[in-house]
Amino acid sequence: MKKVYANATEALDGILRDGMLIAAGGFGLCGIPELLLQAIKESGVKDLTFASNNAGVDDFGIGILLQTRQVKKMISSYVGENAEFMRQYLSGELELEFTPQGTLAERMRAGGAGIPGFYTKTGVGTVISEGKEHKEFNGETYILEEGIFADLAIVKAWKADATGNLVFRKTARNFNVPAATCGKICVAEVEEIVPRGSLDPDCIHLPGIYVHRVIQGQHEKRIEQRTTRKKEEA
Repeated sequence: MKKVYANATEALDGILRDGMLIAAGGFGLCGIPELLLQAIKESGVKDLTFASNNAGVDDFGIGILLQTRQVKKMISSYVGENAEFMRQYLSGELELEFTPQGTLAERMRAGGAGIPGFYTKTGVGTVISEGKEHKEFNGETYILEEGIFADLAIVKAWKADATGNLVFRKTARNFNVPAATCGKICVAEVEEIVPRGSLDPDCIHLPGIYVHRVIQGQHEKRIEQRTTRKKEEA
């Protein structure tokens, strides 16, 4: 089965359609599938729902799809760094399903494991719990959260082999692993594709069974908020 594709456009060919639910890895601008997001923008598909920790910034990450009005709904835990995201939400142009960060990761993981739902205490007594089933366990109230079963998962990794085994670099692993597992189809972009058998099995973070297509590319790796200090005087 061919898994390695020449570029993001080729890797997404035959997959994209209007109204899809897409799970996207990344945290802020760390480990985001920037090449695949650009290809989605260029494809022109619309009415998309994204399950992602956040939407990047105004001109990078999912933010580029908000600018072109291709996103109908966000399932996210954080919106603070994207002014256009906040503007569209507050003006009623964008649907938003606020989900606590740990709950979002678990909803993705649950979908990847075939679990339709689970109970959690997180969000009980807040707007998060409105409209959700409540149940008591050992005298404590929990709410039912549904697993995320995405039509497509897009992730960014450090290395891959031809079979789709992935290795992430440090904190760039973040939401990429659970996002990858919950998609019916998973497309990964990586910095390097190495020969089959060259990855240490103990260092593989995501087995290739979850990954259907892989591309290699150059990445900008933009820093969301650059913080520096003055050089100390001698």
